[in-house]
Amino acid sequence: MQQMTENKQEQILSNFKIEQKPTAIVPLGDGLINDTYKVVMGEGAPHDYVLQRINHHVFTDVALLQHNIEVVTGHIRKKLLAAGVSDIDRRVLRFIPTHSGKTYHETAEGDFWRLSVFIPRTQSFAQVTPKNAYDAGLAFGNFESMLTDVDETLGETIPDFHNMELRIRQLREAVLADVAGRLTEVRPLVDLLESHAEAMCRAEVLYREGRLPKRICHCDTKVNNMLFDEAGGVLCVIDLDTVMPSFIFSDYGDFLRTAANATREDDPDISHVSLRWDVVESFTKGYIEGTHHFLLPIERELLPFAMQLFPYMQCVRFLTDYINGDTYYKTTYPAHNLDRARNQYRLFELTLAGQDRLQHFIDTL
Repeated sequence: MQQMTENKQEQILSNFKIEQKPTAIVPLGDGLINDTYKVVMGEGAPHDYVLQRINHHVFTDVALLQHNIEVVTGHIRKKLLAAGVSDIDRRVLRFIPTHSGKTYHETAEGDFWRLSVFIPRTQSFAQVTPKNAYDAGLAFGNFESMLTDVDETLGETIPDFHNMELRIRQLREAVLADVAGRLTEVRPLVDLLESHAEAMCRAEVLYREGRLPKRICHCDTKVNNMLFDEAGGVLCVIDLDTVMPSFIFSDYGDFLRTAANATREDDPDISHVSLRWDVVESFTKGYIEGTHHFLLPIERELLPFAMQLFPYMQCVRFLTDYINGDTYYKTTYPAHNLDRARNQYRLFELTLAGQDRLQHFIDTL
């Protein structure tokens, strides 16, 4: 978390259209990408605020990032207004403009800051249960649903974020270079991945053939990227930095990769890896309910593929990094990335074995 002096805080906030000076600015949350603070306002102020320093090393085009977010939140807000929703500032994020009209401010030092309305009286969950998995499926499905008629083109805030063909190319390049001399050790796993490579790149092929669309997706569908009210009801989807055009697989499969694995992704004992079918089915039920009016038959048919795709993709990425000498992911011991890769491959095997079960469940919805 970047430390800020009181003068620096006031200097940054002075660029945004807010009604008075804050009484305090305190760190908020434990996010790994952006630095986040709660801006506490004085008595009588209509809102507190959330101040964020955007990590422009991860999100290199901040103007594009904020444009995507403005389009998405504005579109959802318009629909909520038309539906007569009264507590809109609890249902969709609202960003405060600067005096120049932008929703971000760039400092002389090259940092980028944004300010949004703080949503009070909320809770979030770190642990996934069947109940909040259903809520997540419904919330992210509804989120996609509300954006199907956006008439403005959005850009990719992280280009090729979930492009399987790219990830396979990167693995093959790592294998050819073998810069850390680790290939012999992992050749059996490389061969297993290669045996599935063509099948796991089908989304890109179908897209080029015009059979599979890209839609506006969240692309980071974790249960803690939703806010719930005091009674446990879903309020809104948050953390919109990765909102961009993608296959719906990004929202469906990525959630299940982490939420439905009975153990952590770096557990070295792959006997602990298993699929939590109560979570798989609960999330799927919610997601189908949220997307049923626009989901194409081919998208619905490929949901089991989506559950397979993300552990496969993550295995490829972990193994690529291991072969390259651990240059991307943080590791705490020499075989950390290899343990992660083996863990994810085992999860991939289980999703393959569970394909018919999931397809049957989807057919019943």
